[in-house]
Amino acid sequence: MHHHDEEYRLHTPEFDQLHKKLDRRSFLTKTSLGLGAMAMGSLFGIDKLYGSGSRQSPAPGNMEEEILKALPHIAPKAKKVVYLFMAGGPSQFETFDYKPGLVKMAGQNLPDSVRKGQRLTGMSANQSTLPMVPSFYQFNQHGKNQTWVSELLPYTAKVVDDLCIVKSIYSEAINHDPAQTFFQTGNQLPGRPSIGSWVSYGLGSDNNNLPTFIVLISKNAAKDQPLYARLWGNGFLESRHQGVQFRSGKDPVLFLNNPEGYDGADRKEMLQYLSQLNQLQNDSYGDPEISNRIAQYEMAFRMQTSVPEVMDTSDEPDEVFELYGPDSRDSGSYAANCILARKLLEKDVKFVQLYHQGWDQHGDLPKGIARQCKDVDQATGALIMDLKRRGMLDDTLVIWGGEFGRTVYSQGKLTANDYGRDHHPRCFTMWMAGAGVKASISYGETDDFSYNIIKNPVHVHDFHATLMHLMGVDHERLTYKFQGRRFRLTDVHGNVVKDILT
Repeated sequence: MHHHDEEYRLHTPEFDQLHKKLDRRSFLTKTSLGLGAMAMGSLFGIDKLYGSGSRQSPAPGNMEEEILKALPHIAPKAKKVVYLFMAGGPSQFETFDYKPGLVKMAGQNLPDSVRKGQRLTGMSANQSTLPMVPSFYQFNQHGKNQTWVSELLPYTAKVVDDLCIVKSIYSEAINHDPAQTFFQTGNQLPGRPSIGSWVSYGLGSDNNNLPTFIVLISKNAAKDQPLYARLWGNGFLESRHQGVQFRSGKDPVLFLNNPEGYDGADRKEMLQYLSQLNQLQNDSYGDPEISNRIAQYEMAFRMQTSVPEVMDTSDEPDEVFELYGPDSRDSGSYAANCILARKLLEKDVKFVQLYHQGWDQHGDLPKGIARQCKDVDQATGALIMDLKRRGMLDDTLVIWGGEFGRTVYSQGKLTANDYGRDHHPRCFTMWMAGAGVKASISYGETDDFSYNIIKNPVHVHDFHATLMHLMGVDHERLTYKFQGRRFRLTDVHGNVVKDILT
């Protein structure tokens, strides 16, 4: 018996006897489930059960799971998400968390009363002193609420009235791999489904010709820390829910194009025969992954047409490239990926995730963070403006942030023009914009050293619960039974941060 079957098995002698003659999936499909689904479909209409007519139907054999979930749980504010993940951990001191009082304390050792014995990484734990350092860069006030924003982010500052800046995010992991895994999957250990996969599992697709969850990675960013495909993996969910990486170049999706000398008619005929073979195997064994395999092959065939269309930006007017900046004409750059993200959202892709590496500035931070901000600032501001002018920001949630923040003290030697900052998970800044979140607000506060939170802490699980809430999902109810336990994105934690919601 497949390990998911116990969730639905009826523990009676009669059922056990029947089960010997008929596998569970066939039994459900041919009897109660099939009849029940037809009855519900005739009563409510199949489009009301599964969303609009363009929504992807449940994979064969999984209809009972889709009906039982009855999603969305609440009226969704956000129908789509674009998550701009700044891998490496941007410093809050040089971006959004203005601490002018540090100027007078420059070079002084971090007080024990502030550190409170908190864990340090192995990279700075053996320093004889922990000298505090203010930002090398100036801050200025912007927008109707005179919000402080670093001079490194002039284009983001232009859209500050659209942002909900959360300065009190905190995490539990102090090193990159577990911290990124925690943010993307809700657990520090690999193996859990990513956020986009949970969204795909819970809400399905609004476009039959493109994946529900698409990943874009900046090609020219600094590669200070690796990115692993499991960060957008499906974990123990069915494989059709995994994120699909789109790349720059002639093969945006690997193994999608036909081999040389092989045309579309050949591919279609091959898929027909392959589907028949898979269906025979499915009828014999009832393995849900066979159904997923069939669906993914069919999706790949449709993507042969849809992917080149969406990847082609040649019809974008010059003013769009001017808005996003000169890098936007370079396919695979962060700026070009922001334009592509907007196009994917226009095609009703539900979850688009951009990764931009290079924010891990343990040394030479003034130069490093200036380069990083220049790479992303104009295109990020442009994406907000572009979505807003097209009327898309009303139902699209935009997220910006990394896996943790940076320390108030300098890692390594502190000089007048150079310093580094170590990892700091206790408090850092992210922002959200668009569907369902309050605009032009700053939420949460850190102490004078941005070392501890003094008001309105927001844990990673709280962030996930809020994100799912905005998409119409009660994070406590969207679960998946695996190896005898029901799992969810927020594990057994998380509270919706209602103060930032409209």
